[in-house]
Amino acid sequence: MDPVEQRSVIDRYLAAYNAFDIPGMMATIHHDIEFKNISGGVVNATAAGERDFRQLAEQSKGLFSSRNQTIKTFESHEDTAVIEVRYEAVLASDLPNGMKAGETLRLDGRSEFVFRDGRIYRLVDYS
Repeated sequence: MDPVEQRSVIDRYLAAYNAFDIPGMMATIHHDIEFKNISGGVVNATAAGERDFRQLAEQSKGLFSSRNQTIKTFESHEDTAVIEVRYEAVLASDLPNGMKAGETLRLDGRSEFVFRDGRIYRLVDYS
């Protein structure tokens, strides 16, 4: 995939993510998706395959009343793209870390995408 195609897939994925549109997210995901979320150097979520990824997306959907990822930078090399993002979300429920429903979570992160067959095959989120 060329960088324009990669950016288009990422834009569609993020638009669906921001809108809680799980079918839209899944339309960009390879059936053998490998997903990992790493926060503070600790892996706190993984998914292998469409079914796991959809299940994780459904679970995380209930955590937020709104969420938005905005791309700050985009880089592409062969079958891989890396974006830096600004993430902002309003919590829908209390979290174990002490954050309360209605509070806004803000953070900067990085996402690495590997593509296969025109879809996202591997996605690793870092924050």
